[in-house]
Amino acid sequence: MKKYFIVFTILVAYLQANAQKKDYVLTLKTSKGEAHMLLYDETPLHKANFLKLVKEHYYDSLLFHRVIEKFMIQGGDPTSKNAKAGARLGSGGGNLEKIPFEFTPLRVHKKGALAAASNGNPEKMSNPVQFYIVQGRKLSDEEVSKVEKTNDIKYTNKQRADYISVGGYPSLDNKYTVFGEVVDNFKLIDDIASVEKDEFNRPLEDVKMVITAKKVRKKKITRLYGFQYEKKK
Repeated sequence: MKKYFIVFTILVAYLQANAQKKDYVLTLKTSKGEAHMLLYDETPLHKANFLKLVKEHYYDSLLFHRVIEKFMIQGGDPTSKNAKAGARLGSGGGNLEKIPFEFTPLRVHKKGALAAASNGNPEKMSNPVQFYIVQGRKLSDEEVSKVEKTNDIKYTNKQRADYISVGGYPSLDNKYTVFGEVVDNFKLIDDIASVEKDEFNRPLEDVKMVITAKKVRKKKITRLYGFQYEKKK
């Protein structure tokens, strides 16, 4: 019995260690193409919630219902599924329990950032189902410095370089939770953001989504997408 317990303990330890060596890669498929996304360990509540929804196929056939060029593309409203043309969307999920604010200065609104929508509540709590992906624009060094002062943030050299060379929307930092990022095919964001839309920024032609999740070794993720994991202290 003692021998069995020792073997069982070793097996559990091995499985836990192996699990820590993997992470989920999310595949976002749309009527405009597909891209891959990763979720941050630094925002565990948002990560767990989003993964749960993806595994339940919550986002399948929902729309990107609000797109604003040089800003962001937003989706996840449950009322957008099978919504009639011209219907006003964006209020779905507001009756559900919100997620506590999890902003971390490690993760900012660079182009491709995946962030949680919010209704502007004082606690900065997140809508549990609606999300947006940042397109933004490239900024000057002076513009980034101005945002630092306004939002009481100090950007790293890498973050500053991203905002200048890749773009983003830094004025949202420390106001909304960024919990993941697109890691390839940024053109998809541009293509969705540039579609024709109505007065409420809803695309005239529906842009539907399907999101799936698959576990992949972290070393492979870094090799494929260049994503660097924060080292555990």
